[in-house]
Amino acid sequence: MFRFAAIALLLSATLAGPMPALAQDGAPISVNVNMARVLRISAPAATVIVGNPGIADVTIQDPQTLILTGRSYGQTNLIVLDSRGEPVADTLVEVVQMSAGVMTVYQGQSRTTLACAPVCQPVVMMGDDAGFSGQTLASSQLVQSAAN
Repeated sequence: MFRFAAIALLLSATLAGPMPALAQDGAPISVNVNMARVLRISAPAATVIVGNPGIADVTIQDPQTLILTGRSYGQTNLIVLDSRGEPVADTLVEVVQMSAGVMTVYQGQSRTTLACAPVCQPVVMMGDDAGFSGQTLASSQLVQSAAN
């Protein structure tokens, strides 16, 4: 009887396996659009799969560190597999707009976004006016080329 209980306990521990930190509470992982987040997992990852790579992107930094980047607003799922192809985690990823220090300005149909920390500067966000976004990117590239 003792031997059967020990085998059952060992089998349940093996099947449960080590759960990654990213899937412990079942809540979605939240990341801001155009930002990255470090995810640490307790079991080594060999493969990561993102349901919709247009919403989020994940890269393996090392076997137990993933980098999650928000690409577009929305939700998708993230699946992590070990070297045997066994699932280590399957969790929901939610990409949201950064809210702290960001101001959205509407002028009729035109929308612009400013990051105000502490001085307001234009930033490019999805849904902004195309002319504003183009000017902001050109200005950023000009400053970057002057710095090099």
